[in-house]
Amino acid sequence: MKKLRLEYSSILQGTFSLGKRNLLFAFQVNCPGCFFYGFPSMNELFKKYAGQINFLGLSTAFEDFQFNNLENTRLLLDEKKLVGETKKAFDTYPDELQFSDIDFPIAMDVLSDKTFVTPENIAHIGNHFANYGQASEVEREQFDHKIKDYLNTNLIIPVTFTLNQFKGTPTFVLFDKDYSILEHWFGHKPYEEVEHIIKNWL
Repeated sequence: MKKLRLEYSSILQGTFSLGKRNLLFAFQVNCPGCFFYGFPSMNELFKKYAGQINFLGLSTAFEDFQFNNLENTRLLLDEKKLVGETKKAFDTYPDELQFSDIDFPIAMDVLSDKTFVTPENIAHIGNHFANYGQASEVEREQFDHKIKDYLNTNLIIPVTFTLNQFKGTPTFVLFDKDYSILEHWFGHKPYEEVEHIIKNWL
């Protein structure tokens, strides 16, 4: 069972402590899908299961760094201000994008630089790919070199997002007190399906 590597620079709202069951919601502020689908699901789940699950929203950034940053995350939480494509979507579809209060805890992913590119982190990322563990030493060195080259093209590296090789946002991860990943999914799932997943692990 894979382990979640969870790192964040600060808690911006609420408190988070590790529990028997935990739900991580990784989002970007410049991600309309996160607001159409992710936040409504998290708000409903938090209202219903806050006593059984510990919740954490993680603001991250793997693109559009001028929007996806700490400053705009604070604007979202403190003033309910939207930016970029999310604001455009809200202005275009005000009836569909019902922007409500965010009550669950929110943290900011660690946004690192090239100091992130270490042999340990490269190997951790490599282990997310099929056959990496069975590769020969030469093959693994070639694989590591490709990972290193890719990481070095990025000026900003979101640590939790990158270490866990999330596909994008919104991403959900249900994990236990040992950080073992019980379920994870990327993109939109109907609320009823999400709730069914949650109930199976309670």
